[in-house]
Amino acid sequence: MRVYFLAEKTSALFLNGIYLGMIDLFERATEMEPADRIWAEVCPAGGFLPVRFCFDEDFLLRPPEQVRLYFDRDKLVVRVGGFCRSDCSLRVLSQGRQEDTLYTLCLQGKLQLNTENERGYHITDLPDALEQSSVKGFHGCLLLQSDCAFALVDRDGTLLLSSEGRVLEAEETLKAEIPFHDCMGHTAVCEWELPFRLAACSVRSARQPTAATMALALFESALIGADCTPFLHPSLKEKEGDLRGFLGNFLSVVLTDKTDEVGLVFPVRERVFSVRRFRVETEEGLVSNILPA
Repeated sequence: MRVYFLAEKTSALFLNGIYLGMIDLFERATEMEPADRIWAEVCPAGGFLPVRFCFDEDFLLRPPEQVRLYFDRDKLVVRVGGFCRSDCSLRVLSQGRQEDTLYTLCLQGKLQLNTENERGYHITDLPDALEQSSVKGFHGCLLLQSDCAFALVDRDGTLLLSSEGRVLEAEETLKAEIPFHDCMGHTAVCEWELPFRLAACSVRSARQPTAATMALALFESALIGADCTPFLHPSLKEKEGDLRGFLGNFLSVVLTDKTDEVGLVFPVRERVFSVRRFRVETEEGLVSNILPA
């Protein structure tokens, strides 16, 4: 089996104790078979604990919490992330009080927000992007903001919202701009109001697709609910509303080695996904047909 390894932090990869090389978000491939029960160790740089697992049949069915598996035809992609820090001692980053809630933003293996009030004592895990964040009150909740991410935590420790992006306004409503990191530079300007619900959302793009990115732009736009008609030939425009139903409930879009073909990622079970490929045909520079590849 051709196995590709990815790591969300630059890491050393060991198989049965043998160093294979460094891995990151660019794929590195090797040949492995589940029957061989190979012991794998992914050791991240920068003071994080390694992730270890046995590559066998059970691993393919139930990968550990820090591993995501993507089955793509005759290959398997193993993505490792969510690394814990090796220093598990408590380090307080900030502390304060908002109304009746005492909060502590700290590192203890992971980034956490500890809150204490009449509802009890609560621990909320947060993404690393909020390590250098400020904390302020927002309608009885706690709003955390850094340069590239934000989160909203209820008084009982419930994580109501966590996202990349930047907060534009936090008064009567919460308004933020969220990047999609797609080929057209799409961002969404979203607005939430209390009781906590999404009140408005508009999607905008920063650039236009090229011939080489037309297929990718179409499927990424369908994923985020943006207007797909600019990419469609007149013969397909009337079917734009049926596009998502035809493609199915996919979660993300990945590149392939062909410009007219993309992979759509579908959930199989917890932490396990399948990649189904779709190909486009074009006419006059626009997509005139979509076919399973």
